[in-house]
Amino acid sequence: MENEPLAQLTARLQLLCLERGFTVATAESCTGGLVAKLITDVPGASGYFRGGVVAYANETKELLLGVPAELLAAFGAVSAQAARAMAQGASARTGAALAVAVTGVSGPGGGTAAKPVGLTYVAVAHAGGVEVRRHMWTGDRSSNREATARAALELLLECVTAAPATGGQA
Repeated sequence: MENEPLAQLTARLQLLCLERGFTVATAESCTGGLVAKLITDVPGASGYFRGGVVAYANETKELLLGVPAELLAAFGAVSAQAARAMAQGASARTGAALAVAVTGVSGPGGGTAAKPVGLTYVAVAHAGGVEVRRHMWTGDRSSNREATARAALELLLECVTAAPATGGQA
């Protein structure tokens, strides 16, 4: 999937979701809505895409996705825990069977020794739980965001492929 064009990857996701009865939602921070844009670039996305939230500020993560303030204070917005909570919140609020969340440091600034530029977490909430992946990109802001969007689409594809074709709510 690494060299597959993003448009082709997204079209494949749509085909599988429609065939298998899955709906999808997004919760995005560092990508600023790029995953939702890629999904909706493919005609027919309304057949499976429930919607998305661009939750850049912690307050928005709390208000729109239900991420606990205590979790953000303890682990930070760029953490596996935040990604997990964002995905679960997007699924709960939209009723989507699969909800993908991304959070990270795209750059060029904003990184720290503990959370450097390029650190990203991608999570997908599904009926069996939540799958979280950690990535460390080395590109510029644009390529880090694109790599994160690709990782989100690939993880969604993995989850759709692995799950029984039942669709429904997560």
